[in-house]
Amino acid sequence: MEKRSMWSSRFTFILAAVGSAVGLGNAWRFPGLANKHGGGAFLLVYLFALVVMGIPLLMMEISVARKFRKGAIESMRGIGKKWEPVGWAATSNAFVIVCYYSVVFAWVILMFLNAGQFASMTGDNAQAGSLFLKLTQTTGLVEGSLIPGEVLVCLLIAWGLIFFCIRNGAKSVGKVVKFTVFAPVVLLLIMAIKGCTMPGAGEGLAKFFIPDFSALSDPTLWVDAVGQVFYSLSIMMAIMFAYGSYLGNDADVAADAMIIAFSDMAISVLSGVVLFSTMGGTGMLGSMTESGIGTAFIVYPQAIVNLTDIGWLNAVFGAIFYLMLITLAIDSAFSIVEGVSAAIADKFHIKPRSVTIAVCAISGLISLLFITQAGLAWLDIVDNWANSVNLIVVGILECVAIGWTFNLRKILAEVNKNAKRFKSPYWWFASSIKFISPVLLTALLAWNMYVLFAKNGGTYNPDYPIWAQIAAGWAVSVLVFASGFIAKLVIAHKKKKGFVEDEVVWKD
Repeated sequence: MEKRSMWSSRFTFILAAVGSAVGLGNAWRFPGLANKHGGGAFLLVYLFALVVMGIPLLMMEISVARKFRKGAIESMRGIGKKWEPVGWAATSNAFVIVCYYSVVFAWVILMFLNAGQFASMTGDNAQAGSLFLKLTQTTGLVEGSLIPGEVLVCLLIAWGLIFFCIRNGAKSVGKVVKFTVFAPVVLLLIMAIKGCTMPGAGEGLAKFFIPDFSALSDPTLWVDAVGQVFYSLSIMMAIMFAYGSYLGNDADVAADAMIIAFSDMAISVLSGVVLFSTMGGTGMLGSMTESGIGTAFIVYPQAIVNLTDIGWLNAVFGAIFYLMLITLAIDSAFSIVEGVSAAIADKFHIKPRSVTIAVCAISGLISLLFITQAGLAWLDIVDNWANSVNLIVVGILECVAIGWTFNLRKILAEVNKNAKRFKSPYWWFASSIKFISPVLLTALLAWNMYVLFAKNGGTYNPDYPIWAQIAAGWAVSVLVFASGFIAKLVIAHKKKKGFVEDEVVWKD
């Protein structure tokens, strides 16, 4: 076996973890939910959920992986052999997610390359809002098999960038994140300055920051805030297991997790400043939506062509916006692949680079489905089940496995191993892992099922046929949770040919 990759420094690990956590959801879903739920009221509940659930779960995954020096599959096996399928589910679901996340990444590249078209659209909302639909030739339905050539080229670029960033594991990731983490912050600041200097920006910022306390009585606010924290930190996706496994014994997990979580929130807030000031300045506050794709590809282009009366300057700001999204998307995309490849490489004793090539090739082929004319609809279905069902169930199972069948004091000792200024108290850590997090996640899952079955009659979107929702939704979920048991059969067969599994034991 090759020597395990290690982060070159604590700073590099923090940058990589922040880069993974900060993604497209920060730039578009967070502001959309704040707009939906009374601005500052959403921010307060988000902060609450971050403290009581997000940070402890982040500490848990990083510390467990650091102790075992293994990815998600073997780390969960170290917690208990019966929990290995949970690691497989997390890894399989991450594989599903990267198949379509890479396509969203490709769409962002597509819009960046076509930002020059905004120069001739000054004040023309209809033309700007339809640019993405025209470029992707999407039908919005599960019908249409044509793949536009320009979108295919952008997908190839996306996968080329993803592989380039993780070709040497922690070593190459460490070099890339020194640019990709700071670049979006700089670009967001440029856009925030432009937005805040526009007439009407104050109205947008007031809507973002001033709490509408009446919104706190709406259960969907709490559900959405918990969901945003959970989805935003890259937990339960095999990523933090991989990144934690590359940490040295001198790492201060308690402090690092706090830095990662609050950096993630800070960039979300900065993104909110950009969107609310820009929408306020262009008189489009009422057009904001919680749909990330709708905001980034349909609504925001309309704001871009209303930024100034100078066409080429609008095009420049459009290019800056989509370049910012590129730098946000790339970290999240390659970190998901790294989480998957590290887990599989550890399990089967395969060279990490070989696994990375295989994962990129296989998921790259599958991602072709999502750039067809029907791709947007298929992506919407798969994304809903991957996040609203699979990810949450994995989270609940991890909490049960680690909180109820393992000694939490051992894990907390690992968290606080090198803690200096801040030590995670047992009451906070244990109450979150054993009670608060699984209860909140169960409530989130129950709410999603209530909306799906009681409110929508069992259909996620009436525009999609039931067979498509079963094939790309429920069937994929079944495969994700069956993957661990399928893997057991494969491993049993390999053992007959001499394969020996590693012994993964928590050594005090």
